[in-house]
Amino acid sequence: MTDIRAVIFDLDGCLVDSEVMSLQVLAEEMAAEGVPATPDELRQRFLGVSIQAIVDHIAEATDRAVLPDFARRFEDRLLARYDAELRLIPGAPALLDALEARGTAMAIATGGSLRRLGTTLRVSGLEARFQGRAFSADQVAHGKPAPDLFLLAAERLGIAPEACAVMEDSPHGVTGAVAAGMRAVGFVGGSHLQGMRDDHAARLRAAGAAAVLAELAAMPDMLLNPSRTS
Repeated sequence: MTDIRAVIFDLDGCLVDSEVMSLQVLAEEMAAEGVPATPDELRQRFLGVSIQAIVDHIAEATDRAVLPDFARRFEDRLLARYDAELRLIPGAPALLDALEARGTAMAIATGGSLRRLGTTLRVSGLEARFQGRAFSADQVAHGKPAPDLFLLAAERLGIAPEACAVMEDSPHGVTGAVAAGMRAVGFVGGSHLQGMRDDHAARLRAAGAAAVLAELAAMPDMLLNPSRTS
């Protein structure tokens, strides 16, 4: 059995508790475009995907060729809230410390844009930890659920995909990680999953997660031990 030498993290909903804000702003912006949806509906359909995939959905639903300003408006409103409202997931620094102490390589693979990625890392205080090792869907041809982003992260780390584990909160992300040949561990501790953790955990397992946790304390062992399941 291959030893896990690297962990690749989704960012939003895994290390930073940003998804409630994101879903609220997205719902408001989509309603303004004539495509109303509740945050719960958006969570089910779009959690973990790139903003371009959402733009494409709106363009198709409204029979419009392009939506040139949607991504910018969405990000402007969302990122304006970060300085006052963005918080780390409880236990995230301790998780990163524990993996670092074990000599585990780490990277980020987020469906968010490069702009959002950079702002999130700066505001959350994670920038130094992932300098040169944070990757966005903007950098690959196909975002999650395709494996491209995870394979890019593994390539940049110089570690074979089968020696990588992925921590994800979205079924799209788990699907992409499994397609990349990586161990996927689901996480349901973000505030955006309050009241639906069991149902969402079942979706992550159905997508291929080897284990699903609601807290980060046991996450290092779950990520690094390929024989463990939950």
